[in-house]
Amino acid sequence: MRKFQIILTSLLLMLCGSGVASAQGFLKGLADKAKDKVKQKIEQKVENTVDNAADRVLNGKKSKKNNSEATETQETEEAAAPSVTTANVKSDFVPGSVVVFEDVVKGEQVGEFPSKWDLERGNAEIAVVNGEQAIELAKEDCWIKPLISKNPKNYFGDEFTVEFDIMYTEGSFEIDFMHPDEQRDSEIFTLTWGHNGALSLGYVRPDCANNHSKEGSSHQDQKTKLNDNRWHHYAISFNKRVIKVYVDNVRYINVPSAKAGAGWMTFFYRGENPAYLKNVRIARGAGELYGRNATDASEGAIAKAMEETGKFVTNNINFETAKATLLPESMTEIQKVADYMLKNKNVRFEVQGHCDNQGSDKVNDPLSQQRAEAVVAALVKLGVDEWNLRAVGKGSHEPVADNATEEGRAKNRRVEFIKK
Repeated sequence: MRKFQIILTSLLLMLCGSGVASAQGFLKGLADKAKDKVKQKIEQKVENTVDNAADRVLNGKKSKKNNSEATETQETEEAAAPSVTTANVKSDFVPGSVVVFEDVVKGEQVGEFPSKWDLERGNAEIAVVNGEQAIELAKEDCWIKPLISKNPKNYFGDEFTVEFDIMYTEGSFEIDFMHPDEQRDSEIFTLTWGHNGALSLGYVRPDCANNHSKEGSSHQDQKTKLNDNRWHHYAISFNKRVIKVYVDNVRYINVPSAKAGAGWMTFFYRGENPAYLKNVRIARGAGELYGRNATDASEGAIAKAMEETGKFVTNNINFETAKATLLPESMTEIQKVADYMLKNKNVRFEVQGHCDNQGSDKVNDPLSQQRAEAVVAALVKLGVDEWNLRAVGKGSHEPVADNATEEGRAKNRRVEFIKK
């Protein structure tokens, strides 16, 4: 700008020596040129502004496109990442269908030794805990075992499950499984857990010559504190060679190859305060080795249950909610029961319907009766003699598990076929 002013001043001085008319003409021409120059500058400025704006728009679109491509690439990479699902299948416990021993600890004399148990060492008695009966395992040293009259040291077989609830504040437990020919403390496998809540399983390997050298072991720290003065549910499943251990419906131990041959078991506790035990259930049968959906009983399992215990218990006969209408999938189990009954035409059976404790007795008692009658009607349609069947509704009065949990309520919703 300063250079332009100097040039203009020089021109004016030159014009001073010229005529006025000539000066005026020159200035007019100069002004016109200046206007044209300014116009060109403005037009160029506008053009540059438009170009820059267009560039920004185009670059923005390109940037968004690049960002979109990057996002798509990232999403593709994330989609290709592996999805871990093992934690979602650790509740695969399937209870055995042939009940060998069961004790929900009800109707006992408080202060007496539990009527369904035998004593190995120490002391145990019936106590009332939070308003319900349980077996109190004496502090320091207590060793008990189920009282089973038939084959007292050989009642498991190659497939079985054991369930129980325990509550304690401190101490250590031990669940021992012995071969029929072995004595207490000579375990084919044993489960222990102590003050820190860690589970340890010692077991005999399949190729071992004897039934008590526990060279195999599995250890798992608990994620839940167990010595918290609360009830916790344990379940143990043995299937031919696989041992699985569950706590509160979560699997913590999964041994793929252990020696079969367990015949009997004991419960052992040692601690500074007593512990409490209830809802013990021992049954033959287990879930498939690597499957969890095939839980229906076979006709052979029904026959075995009837022969050994005089009854068959199933949770696979289901009804519409709050109704006595059988669900279609229940007919698979009912057909197998019918097949067994048709081969034993001279035997009479009581068909019992059981509910959980959701709802009042005024509702549950007649509903359980109606459901038992629905099962009887289905068996009659399949050819079973109605004369040999009697329907009985038990309501929620004879639970086999804790109604405080959904798992327990599911077990209590059952049908029992009892040989008369």
